[in-house]
Amino acid sequence: MAQTPNLRASFRPQQSHDGRVKAVLGPTNTGKTHLAIERLCAHSSGAIGFPLRLLAREVYEKVCAIKGAEHVALITGEERIEPPNARWLLCTVEAMPVRGGPKQGGAQNNSARFTDLSFVAIDEIQLCGDRDRGHIFTDRLLHARGRDETMLLGSSVMEPMVKSLVPEAEIVSRPRFSTLSHSGAKKLSRVPPRSAIVAFSAEQVYAVAEMLRRFRGGAAVVMGALSPETRNRQVALYQSGEVDYLVATDAIGMGLNLDITHVAFAGLSKYDGVRQRRLLPTEMAQIAGRAGRHQRDGTFGTLAGTGGHDAEFTDEEIYAIEEHRFAPLSKLFWRESDLSFDSVARLIDSLERPPAKAELIAAPQAIDLAVLKRLAEDPDIAPGVRGTGMVRRFWEACSLPDFRQQGAETHARFVARLWEELRHGVLGADTAPRAIAQLDNTQGDIDTLQGRIAAVRSWSYICQRPDWVLARDEMAARAREVESRLSDALHARLTERFVNRRTTVLMRKLGPDAGLLSVAMEGDDVLVEGEKIGTLSGFAFRVDPSARHEDARLLQAAAEKHLPDLLARRAGELIATLNAGEADVEMQGESIVWHGHPLARIARGRALLNPTLTPAPLLDRLAAPLRADLIAALGQWLARRWKPLAPLAAMEVASLDPDSGSDLRALLIRMIEGGGMVDRAASGVEKLSPPQRDVLRRLGVRIGPLDLFHPAMVKAAPLILWQSAVGAKGIIVQPMAPVVKLSEKPVPRGYRRLGQEALRIDRADRLLREAHGRRKAAGGKGGKASFSLDPAEAVKIGLSTRAYAHLLRLGGFRPIMPRVLPTEVYGPPAPLVWRWQPPRREAEASARQHAAMDSDSPFAALASLVA
Repeated sequence: MAQTPNLRASFRPQQSHDGRVKAVLGPTNTGKTHLAIERLCAHSSGAIGFPLRLLAREVYEKVCAIKGAEHVALITGEERIEPPNARWLLCTVEAMPVRGGPKQGGAQNNSARFTDLSFVAIDEIQLCGDRDRGHIFTDRLLHARGRDETMLLGSSVMEPMVKSLVPEAEIVSRPRFSTLSHSGAKKLSRVPPRSAIVAFSAEQVYAVAEMLRRFRGGAAVVMGALSPETRNRQVALYQSGEVDYLVATDAIGMGLNLDITHVAFAGLSKYDGVRQRRLLPTEMAQIAGRAGRHQRDGTFGTLAGTGGHDAEFTDEEIYAIEEHRFAPLSKLFWRESDLSFDSVARLIDSLERPPAKAELIAAPQAIDLAVLKRLAEDPDIAPGVRGTGMVRRFWEACSLPDFRQQGAETHARFVARLWEELRHGVLGADTAPRAIAQLDNTQGDIDTLQGRIAAVRSWSYICQRPDWVLARDEMAARAREVESRLSDALHARLTERFVNRRTTVLMRKLGPDAGLLSVAMEGDDVLVEGEKIGTLSGFAFRVDPSARHEDARLLQAAAEKHLPDLLARRAGELIATLNAGEADVEMQGESIVWHGHPLARIARGRALLNPTLTPAPLLDRLAAPLRADLIAALGQWLARRWKPLAPLAAMEVASLDPDSGSDLRALLIRMIEGGGMVDRAASGVEKLSPPQRDVLRRLGVRIGPLDLFHPAMVKAAPLILWQSAVGAKGIIVQPMAPVVKLSEKPVPRGYRRLGQEALRIDRADRLLREAHGRRKAAGGKGGKASFSLDPAEAVKIGLSTRAYAHLLRLGGFRPIMPRVLPTEVYGPPAPLVWRWQPPRREAEASARQHAAMDSDSPFAALASLVA
C-alpha cells in the first residue's frame, strides 16, 4: 500500500511526469465531477482542485462518506481540515498545497511544486481564460500532475489549448445527459416552479426576490457576495422545496448542482470590473446549463419586461447554447510562478515577465500585484523589505485575497497595517482576537452582515497561517465560529425578507390537492408543510391572527381539509393521557376544562358522588364513538379525582343497606351531604343504638362532643369543588389551617365559629377531649370536681384565650370565679377553675356567669363569651 503523502511536500512537475493525462471535456451536466470523484477514490492518494470553496466542501463530504473523515483533508484559503493520516485532498485551486510559498499562486519553486500524489484533477479548466483567476488555472494546467493519473475537467472550448500545451493528454468528450432548449421570454408571474432567475446586480436580485415573495411566497437568494455557508443554507432552502424559486447572480453557473428545470435571465449584460458588456455565449451556456439534471431536460429563456431588444437571445446564441458549439479559446491568461525574491523590484519584474508561448498572454494586473506595487512605493515600508526571506514574506502578505472587494487602494492599507506587525514576526497576541471579536455582531441589515462576513473571512485566511498568528488552531476555530454565526444571521435576514413560507405552501397545493399537504402539530400550533397556519387550543381552531386578510380564507380552507384528522388525533392523545393520569385538565365550577376550553359539564346524578357528564358543544366536531370514549375517559378521571372522598363512598354504601336502620341511614346521608362532617346537635346520634354506633366507628366516623366527622375529610387534602345543576353547594376538601380569622367572612366548612375566630373541628375535638381528661383526673362525685386548664396547647396552634374559653363553654365547661379581694388588698391572681355540666344547661349558666363577672377582672378576657 502506498505511504501516506506529506501534504506539504510538492507535486512533481510536468517535466518528470510519468502518469497519463486525461482531459474530460464537454458541456454542463455530463458527470465530469462525478467521474473525477470515482477516479480519486480508486487511487491510493489524490487531490482535486475546485474553483469554489463551496464545491470543495460539497465533494469533501462525499469523499468522507466513502473513505472516512480521518483519511480526507479539506484545504481552502479560509479553512483547513488536515487529519494526520489524510491521503485524499479536496481543495480550492488557489489553495492546493505547495512548498515554500503562499497558496494563492505566489512564491513557488517551479522545479518541485506539487505534492507527490497518485491522482490529481483540476475542475473547470476553462477558467484559464478568466481575467481575474485565469493565471492560477493555467499554472495548474501546465504543472499539476498526479503520479499515476491526471484529469483535466472543463468545457470543450479548451480542446485546442489542451492539445497545444499538454500534447500528451488524451481528450475525452462527454455528451450532455439531457437536452437544453430555449423557451422564450416569460413574465415573472409565468415563470414555472423550480426555476432560477439570474440577475447581474444585487439591486436587481433583491427586486426580483421581493416580487417573488409577494406573488409566489418567496425565493432563495445566491450571490457571490454571500459567504459559502450562507450560500449553502440558501441553496438548501431551495433544494428542500421550501421555496420553488432561486434568484441568483452568475455565481450559480460555476458547478452548483441544483434541481432546476428552467433558467430565466433577467438581463444579458454585466459589469466585469472594467466595463458593462454583453455576456459571452460560453458564459450564457454555463449559466443556462444549470437547468436540467441527469436525465431531466431543462429550458432557458429571458424574463420579459426587464430590458429592450438587447435583453433577448439572438438566434446564433440560442443555437450555440442548445448545441453546445462555441468558438474555442485561443489564448490563456498566464503569470510567471517561478518568482525571484532577491528584492521587491526583482519580484515585480518576475511577476510581469511576458509569456514564452504564443498560446499564453499576460494576465491583467491582479489585486496582489497591485497591492505589492503600492506598498513598494511606500517610504515607510519599502526600505525595510530586504533579503530573500523578508521579500518572500512581504509577497505572502500582499497575496492576501481581497474578500471585502473594496479595491486595491483600500486593501493595500489593510495589508500595510498587517505588515507593520508581520515584518517583526507574528501578529500581536491580541490583534486577531480583538479584530474577530469586533466582527462578532449579528445585528444589522443584509449589506452590513455581508460586510462583516467578508471581513471575518480575511481573518479566517490570516489565522490559517501558523507563521502569522499565535495559537493558529484556536484562532482559526474562533474565526470560523464567528463566520458561522454571522452566516446564520444573514440567512435569517434573507429568509425573513424574501420568503413568505405560508404563501408558498398555500399557493403550491390548494383546492383538491390541499389534502395532500403534510400537516403537523407543534404544541398548539398547526403547521401545514412546516408553516404555521393557526392554533388548535383544546378542540377550538383559530386562524393565525398575523395572517393577511387575503390569506385568511386560504388558511381556513387548508385547515378544514385536515381539521377532522387533527381533532381525532388530539382526542386520542387526550384519552391516552387521561387514562394514564397525566392529563392537565382541571375543574372550574361545574365544568371540566382543558386549555381554557370546557370539555364537559358536571351535573348532579342520582347520588352526590355519582355526577353525570354532558359533552360541551366544542366536542361536536368529533365522531360519535370517539366523543363517547372521551367522555368515558373523563368520567374515570373524575372518579380518580374523587378518590380522597372514599370515606364518603363507604358511607353511601352503608346508607343503602336496609339493615342499617332509618336513624343511621338518615345520619349517614346528612354526613355525606356535609362532606363527612355534621353538627352533633343536629345529627340525631343520641337516637342510635350501640350496634349502630359501632357501624359509625367502623366507617371511621369520630363522635365528638360538638361534631361528628371523619378525620380524613377534615385534614389536608386536594381541592375538589363543584356545584350541581340546581346550584346547591358541593363538597370542599382542601388544605386547612388549624385556626382562621373570620372578620366578615362566613365560617368555612369543617370549622367551628368561636367569636371572630374559627377552629378546625378535629382540633376542637382534641382540645375538648384533653379538657375531659383533666376533669376525670380531678375526680369528684360524677366527675364534677373543679379543676384548672392550661391554655398553652390552644395558644400554640394560634387560638386566642378568648376563643379557647368560648370553646370550653360550648363543650359544657363553666368557669368558677375566685373571690374578689377587698379594694385595698393586693396579691397574685388566683388560677381560673373550671367545672363541667351538661351542654344543654350551658346557655343559662353562661348568662348568669356573664352578669356576675366584673369587666375589670383579670379573668374577664378568658372567661367572657362571644355569641
